[in-house]
Amino acid sequence: MKILLLGAHGQVGWEVARALTSQDVLTYGRAQADLSDLEGLRGVVQRANANIIINAAAYTAVDKAETERDMAERINHDAVAVLAAHAKQTNALLIHYSTDYVFDGAKPQPYVEIDAPNPISVYGATKLRGEHAIAASGCHHIIFRTSWVYAARGHNFIKTILRLAQEREELKVVADQVGAPTSAALIAQVTAQALSNPALSGTYHLTASGETTWHGLAVAALAEARRLGLALKAGPNQVKRISTTDYPTPAKRPANSRLNTDKLRTALRLALPAWEDHVRRVVGALVNESKT
Repeated sequence: MKILLLGAHGQVGWEVARALTSQDVLTYGRAQADLSDLEGLRGVVQRANANIIINAAAYTAVDKAETERDMAERINHDAVAVLAAHAKQTNALLIHYSTDYVFDGAKPQPYVEIDAPNPISVYGATKLRGEHAIAASGCHHIIFRTSWVYAARGHNFIKTILRLAQEREELKVVADQVGAPTSAALIAQVTAQALSNPALSGTYHLTASGETTWHGLAVAALAEARRLGLALKAGPNQVKRISTTDYPTPAKRPANSRLNTDKLRTALRLALPAWEDHVRRVVGALVNESKT
């Protein structure tokens, strides 16, 4: 079994590569497989001739996508259509990662897989069109929708909060958007487990258990960082709650990013960890890194 992993240098891709070290994996970053170059991408997948394609590459600059619509469309939709067509032609499995941003956030309960998507941003719309391209191709596929992704590498909310808390005496963080922070490591672990279950097919919601706000996540991360001895100018008590309207952004965010994971947990017979568990691990890794 040969696996082609695209986006191997990103947060999720790097963790997936780590989780699949015992497998025959071709790991390609942007330098080897640029998803904005569709003809080049076709050549990459043809030469790889893999049984499984894992696409961890995406255009994820949510706010920039509002003005870079063509680039977001090419990477999140057109390139995904190329991968899906190849998977259908060669009978390969395509594993793809999508997002809570395909929903508008208006539902009061967590979203289930069959809820009607209604993206409110360019990013969300392009990711949804990528999902549709996969389904329309008829290829064997698994789509994991996830939310609020973070890791000890790359650009993400936790790394930003730790940096700002060392520079400023007060932080203001949105407290009226709800979701489940999900580590790239957890996504990678579930991906590896999915490969051992050939019956798995379709769309699944994959997040950590529980829920919080961006404010709650910031407080939890800073509390753990302070416990581990990181010098902070702004500790957990210096994180002030603000509303979404107090922090306008070019792209709208869903107020409710909660995803119901019952379907995935039943299919794989797994227990997903509380969101706090991996937050502590990643903060620990970042604090240790800062001390070296």
